[in-house]
Amino acid sequence: MKNLWFEDWFDSHYYHMLYRHRDDKEAEQFIDRLIKHLNPDKKSIMLDVACGNGRHAFQLAQKGFEVTGFDLSEQNIQQAAGMENNLLHFYKHDMRLPFWINYFDYAFNFFTSFGYFDSERDHVKAIRTIAQSLKKKGILVIDYLNAIKAINQIEQKENVKTIDNVRFTTRKWHDDKFIYKKIIIEDKNLPQPLVYTEKVSGFKLKDFMHLFSGQSLHIIETFGDYSLSPFNEDESPRLIMIAEKK
Repeated sequence: MKNLWFEDWFDSHYYHMLYRHRDDKEAEQFIDRLIKHLNPDKKSIMLDVACGNGRHAFQLAQKGFEVTGFDLSEQNIQQAAGMENNLLHFYKHDMRLPFWINYFDYAFNFFTSFGYFDSERDHVKAIRTIAQSLKKKGILVIDYLNAIKAINQIEQKENVKTIDNVRFTTRKWHDDKFIYKKIIIEDKNLPQPLVYTEKVSGFKLKDFMHLFSGQSLHIIETFGDYSLSPFNEDESPRLIMIAEKK
């Protein structure tokens, strides 16, 4: 069976090369604001779903919380494992499959690490995994792109970036269900260019409300950026949702 796009792309060293500019300072400041706002008990146990290389989970553990992160990418987990300590642990895991049941006080899903699947059924499985992992009254935070603004800002032109003599050509577009980003990689060490296509669901707030309602999750707050400004569907760059498990 052919791998889904994220199974190959997230394990490619070209992925890490293209996105290595991600702002760790911004991530740290976001975690600071979020934890100050949530004000969790110091004994809270936290889950980072699709944790990538663990940068957010590490910041949470630095604040004294017990944190578990999981991700489907073997390379991400290998990199994250170098940060493990008595409060911080990482596992390779598919979010569509059950994880620890009724165990966590908080679950986080950062940086649009959701919406990758072709079917609603798989997205329901993923939300179910997260909901089941939470204790009653547990809190879920999902940090997603604001699909409405993202679609309105899509430019049809190609963008070219060269990193370490590797040429990345990207183009974005959308249809009724997904937002796409095609990435062409040209490297003199490759016999021919590599092509990957990222695909993320154009979920809006109402779509998440529908997904959550079937898993006893209720949205209690929304924010529109990493400064925790109010969410505006036309202007906000992010859709950050805080939901509680009933």
